[in-house]
Amino acid sequence: MSTYHIEQFDDRGLAHYSYAILSDGKIALVDPARDPQPYYDFAKQHHATIVAVIETHPHADFVSSHAEIMQTTGAKIYVSKLVDAGYQHTPFDDGDVLELGHVKLHSINTPGHSPDSISILMTENGQQKALFSGDTLFVGDVGRPDLREKAGNITAKREELARMMYKTVQNKLKPLEDQVVVYPAHGAGSLCGKALSSAASTTIGAERLTNYAFRDMSEDEFVNELTSSQPHIPKYFGNSVGLNRNGAPSYAESVAKVPRLGHLRPDQVESTLGKDALIVDVRSEIEFKSGHLKGSLNIQHNSKFDTWLGTIFSPQDRYYITVGSEEQMEEVIRRAAFIGYESGILGVFVMDAAAADARLAKADLDALLASPASYTIIDVRDVNEHTSAPIFEGSINIPLHELRERIAQVPTNKPIMVHCAAGYRSAAGSSIIARELGDKVEVHDIGEAIKTVPVMTA
Repeated sequence: MSTYHIEQFDDRGLAHYSYAILSDGKIALVDPARDPQPYYDFAKQHHATIVAVIETHPHADFVSSHAEIMQTTGAKIYVSKLVDAGYQHTPFDDGDVLELGHVKLHSINTPGHSPDSISILMTENGQQKALFSGDTLFVGDVGRPDLREKAGNITAKREELARMMYKTVQNKLKPLEDQVVVYPAHGAGSLCGKALSSAASTTIGAERLTNYAFRDMSEDEFVNELTSSQPHIPKYFGNSVGLNRNGAPSYAESVAKVPRLGHLRPDQVESTLGKDALIVDVRSEIEFKSGHLKGSLNIQHNSKFDTWLGTIFSPQDRYYITVGSEEQMEEVIRRAAFIGYESGILGVFVMDAAAADARLAKADLDALLASPASYTIIDVRDVNEHTSAPIFEGSINIPLHELRERIAQVPTNKPIMVHCAAGYRSAAGSSIIARELGDKVEVHDIGEAIKTVPVMTA
């Protein structure tokens, strides 16, 4: 009979998995999310005590609650000494073991995604049972090596980290037994890798058979494979590394500080917020196009919201957010806090934006297809998508994550048509262009209609 229980917590918005390991009334958490309450609830439900929090590395894609949990519960934080953490902690590296009830948690230094990454091998009665692999090993992939070139206590170039990852796979992961269950920190949708599966867990044996990183190849071949075609890096990633290395402030207190401005009529906005205030409108693109405040940016509130907020805006930006309801207001603030962006919000308000006079016309797809040369077509997909699956000949590729900075490269001599792959990014992209250039040129969003346009042969 098993002497332990592993609980997986799933944050779909950031494709983040965190874990509670329970044995004999004691709990160790691995890579907890920003809001600590679910872990407290789990401990209470099982009449157990949180005694340890393990950070596999200073995460880039979410803000962890490890420092807050330590302050609230007295649990010890275990992290590699290489992190040079700015909070009280216990170094946890190769050879270090944490006994938790009837199981043992062994630290394994597994650099590659970052220089200071560790993975946690759990054993029971001397038998290898589970690996909490952080961002080192995913289902079908390994962690990208290009996030620590400018962030963290130790920085390293992507090729250097890719070579570290090769050695990690060869010397640390391949020797593990096939039956070991792998619990990664991320799944499909995360930008910490390029080919993550939607499966929530795997085994070493399964990865040995299916994961490209386990194939027999030279170190140079591995480096070329790992460093090619990685997705873009959101602007918030470096900031999150710093927050996690030093310990983020209390989640509840930080969220409470965000100003709630209540309900505002469109004619009250300028006098309340000031002229030319930067406003993020999180309503659906249909609602946004029907009526919005002139100059506002449409970053729709769905599972992609926090990632794109942290991609389009930098940690230094300050902006207001308008929502469709008070319930949505709280959820938007919550999601912003998960990436450490709650401090950038000057205020959140509810508004009947349908009464606003700004509109964004739906694109006339028939007219575009009949005469594409009559329009400037802006493709806001990533470079790899634009290159491998072109849709309109002669389109200009400015990826959404670069659009605000490259707005001067958008021509204004013809009406503009904006597209992506499915509609979400083009809604944001067209609103950015309309804010900056809308007084000079017509801006249209192709939206979901792009899915009906045949893809060209690359």
